[in-house]
Amino acid sequence: MSKDSLTITDNRTGRTYEIPIQDGAIRALDLRQIKSDEEDFGLMSYDPGYGNTAPCKSAITHIDGARGVLRYRGYRIEELAERSTYIETAYLLVKGVLPQPDRLKMWRHNITVHTMVHENVKKFLNGFRHDAHPMGMLVSTIGALSTFYPEANNVFDRESRRVQIRRLLGKTPTLAAFCYRRSRGLPYVYPDNDLSYTGNFLSMMFKMSERQYRPDPIIERALDVLFILHADHEQNCSTSAMRNVGSSRVDPYSAAAAATAALYGPLHGGANEAVLRMLNEIGHVSRVPQYVAQVKAGEGRLMGFGHRVYKHYDPRARIIKDLAHQVLEVTGKSPELEIAVELERIALEDDFFVTRRLYPNIDFYSGIIYQALKIPTAMFPVMFAIPRMAGWLAHWREFLQDEEQRIARPRQLYVGHEERGYEPTHRRLPSGDDLEETLVSDRI
Repeated sequence: MSKDSLTITDNRTGRTYEIPIQDGAIRALDLRQIKSDEEDFGLMSYDPGYGNTAPCKSAITHIDGARGVLRYRGYRIEELAERSTYIETAYLLVKGVLPQPDRLKMWRHNITVHTMVHENVKKFLNGFRHDAHPMGMLVSTIGALSTFYPEANNVFDRESRRVQIRRLLGKTPTLAAFCYRRSRGLPYVYPDNDLSYTGNFLSMMFKMSERQYRPDPIIERALDVLFILHADHEQNCSTSAMRNVGSSRVDPYSAAAAATAALYGPLHGGANEAVLRMLNEIGHVSRVPQYVAQVKAGEGRLMGFGHRVYKHYDPRARIIKDLAHQVLEVTGKSPELEIAVELERIALEDDFFVTRRLYPNIDFYSGIIYQALKIPTAMFPVMFAIPRMAGWLAHWREFLQDEEQRIARPRQLYVGHEERGYEPTHRRLPSGDDLEETLVSDRI
């Protein structure tokens, strides 16, 4: 018997099955052979939220949550944050290698020439209400790009894929900045391709009457590092959305809009906003011990601590903590940072949190940096979506080149009614959700 296999005995029938193990996993379809009788569909695994299901093989990002390790294509996130740039990291994620100087120059140029958007995009944005959420506008405008580039539907054309990847990397910061300016009632600022990727974004966000915007180099670099840290994170909710929607072979703009929509949710892209609300609720450093006691008593939550994957200190959180101090040297002191540092210190010295492996994650400090840059909380998930586009596109490209992948079609365990007969309207009794339906007047 092979050592790389799993032996399963079905106690319903007494039959034994040998399931191959490859790369530390068994294939779900191998369970299908396990049946109670010939009429049985076959055994399935039940895994709400895909907590222990691998839908793909990927060579992009590796996470070892037990040891607090994050690597892009084998490179430690700490080293990339210290020595790389976001544009170079995006190349690494998409193409799998760090570029030689001439390749990096061409890559930067090919993205930069795609920073402009069609003038009709401005008309599209102007159609939103003045109080529209920037993330809602971003989801819509990214999806709308598919109508400007219909050739993007040819997802198996290699050159077309290259062009769409460059376009999305180039245009996403422009769209994000335009969404911000629209929400503020400010005129749109066109890209300045003489600036860096993050410098150009800052210009489109904050340029006012000056002839040329010059970003502070410390803030510019800090934002670049933040973009590196947010560029990818394995099979998270939004990346899975990119892969699942892309599995229908739709164009990358539509798939990226779906991924952006997934990021819109407060459990994903809005977590750092919840951290800021918590810090504001605490209000002062002196109240941190009281708040910690309330959390331990079950009367509150410690936002920004713990992670579904990491059971150790999130390596990105250490880097962002240092970044926060650097940024605030430029922007001025922040009471939120002082509270956060004290909260982290007390929590990491308390067995209650340590034994539960509740360590700070990336969201704990990132919101403080965005707040220091005068970025409104509604823009926080947008700031997440800009750098994550590189990871989404890397996974989209990898999926299309994986011959094992098919259109996403998960199974379900049906727990509803058996067959029922149709009853006339006058004989039906109200029940369940039917009781919640009430008559309301028409509203726009």
